[in-house]
Amino acid sequence: MYELDRAESVASETAILVGVLLPDRQSHEAPLEELEGLATTAGTRVVGRLTQRREKPTTATYLGKGKVEELTTLAAATDADVVIFDNDLSPGQTRNLERTIGIKVLDRSELILDIFAGRAQTHQARLAVELAQYEYAMPRLKRMWTHLSRQKMSVGLRGPGEMQLEEDRRLVEKRIRDLRRELHVIERRKEREVAARRDVLTVSLVGYTNAGKSTLLNALTGADVFTQDVLFATLDTRTRRWQLPGWGPVLLSDTVGFIRDLPHHLIESFKATLEEARQANLLLHVADTANSAVYDQITAANEVLEEIGIERKDMLLVINKIDALPDRARLDGLINRYPQAVAISARSGQGLGKLASAVSDALSHSFRDVDVEIGVENGQLMAYLAAHGEVLSKKYHDTRVVVHCRIPQQYLGRIEEDGVVRPHRKRRTNLPQKAVEDVA
Repeated sequence: MYELDRAESVASETAILVGVLLPDRQSHEAPLEELEGLATTAGTRVVGRLTQRREKPTTATYLGKGKVEELTTLAAATDADVVIFDNDLSPGQTRNLERTIGIKVLDRSELILDIFAGRAQTHQARLAVELAQYEYAMPRLKRMWTHLSRQKMSVGLRGPGEMQLEEDRRLVEKRIRDLRRELHVIERRKEREVAARRDVLTVSLVGYTNAGKSTLLNALTGADVFTQDVLFATLDTRTRRWQLPGWGPVLLSDTVGFIRDLPHHLIESFKATLEEARQANLLLHVADTANSAVYDQITAANEVLEEIGIERKDMLLVINKIDALPDRARLDGLINRYPQAVAISARSGQGLGKLASAVSDALSHSFRDVDVEIGVENGQLMAYLAAHGEVLSKKYHDTRVVVHCRIPQQYLGRIEEDGVVRPHRKRRTNLPQKAVEDVA
């Protein structure tokens, strides 16, 4: 199957990078800087670069005719193995460019899929990447089949050729169904696993790839998860226990990094991996201050969070790598735009104490200080309060008991079904001291 073979690794190949800068692409970074990072991560050696500013891409080749000729000359002069676009190409554009230039052409999505395929370690991640690759390839197979079916039956294109393409299409469709079914089972299991930990507060690290999330996880928890200064070093969620000063143990999760124009198929495939972030009490959005495109990266990460439906969670912006800044100008600009952000260096430990305090404060906002009045015989609800909140005191009045507790807002609905919930306020009482049982 020709189109599926295109997903083979580009490692050890020489590459020319191409970017078409459209009006909606207003970036603080140098053109092709991020694409070069992706290409290097994939294992290619960059031997040439070409950019063009256009109001809109051409239908046939994305680039203008003159630039296609320039690219063809550059490919021949450098003896390049592959051309990588910083844009998403249609199947027809890819095919036309390959015919003209004479070498393999990849777009941005295909390069990212190649990187993910090379870095997936767990069974779940490998399934997710495989599904995304097949869904990327599927419309290209369909286009080839449609294009062929409209041609007259000439030599080499009669029945057997048609039958092979149709068979390829059926095989891919079946594999997609099987992968979706298997990943759906994993997603449900992951949801149950995360739900089972609801009695423990969870904090999830999110943000642009290579922002330092795994390094921060190691610094806060003493873990020893893999870190490397490359894009997409982490594809699988790692969860560790964090002893939050002044609060107690919470679960801290690292997640796959985001990137501008992350392929939609990839986001959909990694839903199970992102379940930790979806269920977290608090998100820590880690941003790389040392990157010149940090503002664009913050925006891109927020767009991915919106796409997966978890952008409305409580979130704290963490400005990382402040030790790598040559001066304070960029840091001051970020603080001015995001005054609630916390500036840290996960590598040196600078600002981690301030971050812990900010996380404690943020988690406290989701708690309610309430008095819950219930019948003394309702041991089930009493146990529920103890399991999901902090019971501070109990006051007994004949057949009723008023429990003063701090409890997450999300659990109040269940309590209100069986008890009377009121905001706690200090007030005088004539009850004898022995009627009050304090619970430390």
